Amino acid sequence: MKASILIANYNNDKFIIECINSLINQTYKNIEIIFFDDKSTDASVEIVKKFKNVKLIINKEDKKSFGCYNQINSYKKALGESTGDIIFFLDSDDYFKTNKVEEVINEFKLDPNCKIIFDLPTFKFKRSEIIKKKNFFFYKTYWPFIPPQSCITISKKHAEQIIELIDFDIFPKIWMDFRVGIVSKYIFNQFKILKKSYTYYRQSDHSISSRYKFLSKNWWIRRMEAHDFIIYFFKKNNIKYKKNLDYNITKLINKIYEI
Repeated sequence: MKASILIANYNNDKFIIECINSLINQTYKNIEIIFFDDKSTDASVEIVKKFKNVKLIINKEDKKSFGCYNQINSYKKALGESTGDIIFFLDSDDYFKTNKVEEVINEFKLDPNCKIIFDLPTFKFKRSEIIKKKNFFFYKTYWPFIPPQSCITISKKHAEQIIELIDFDIFPKIWMDFRVGIVSKYIFNQFKILKKSYTYYRQSDHSISSRYKFLSKNWWIRRMEAHDFIIYFFKKNNIKYKKNLDYNITKLINKIYEI
């Protein structure tokens, strides 16, 4: 199996070398690295050009004002250039452990019916590392809780299907991993969550998630949009939906912010 590793980047020149080196040093060698730069204004492009074994794609289209949309669009464009059987997603400020690709590929070989594999993230903060050990994917709620996009690996065939199913051009605040989780749970229902951490997921001040601090106004606004996305997705795919307590609380708080 050939692995395609897709990197989405915007102004992360401080972390790019560490990110790419983690891929070049993988124990599994049948890989291609595709780096999509979304009109960075820092030294990102100049750094990537120094790596001869990395395919660089520079966005020539107009950007949207929503980081989530731009991120998913970056992955979509990179996916169109990929030639691998298995697709790995990686944000440019994150990086893989050196055995990740080999271990994940082996999981796909063991289970040919598996469409999506998630590994656990090790969250990297400025002064510490924390391995996320809590259980992912709660089935008693509409809201799937899954590892972030740098922990997502999908077969090429199903990656193309997912890109179409997630409707990334609407609900621009809704992040990619959330959309993939919804499709995984309600459409495919053939995925695996590994109980090991193969991905370092960086928590930085300029990341998309930093704009949505827990319980902040922006956090509640995006949470409402996530509920709206679920309602839209369920209706589109003829899935029965019933508004729950989380929805009602989120809607109430959003109304308070409108006053």
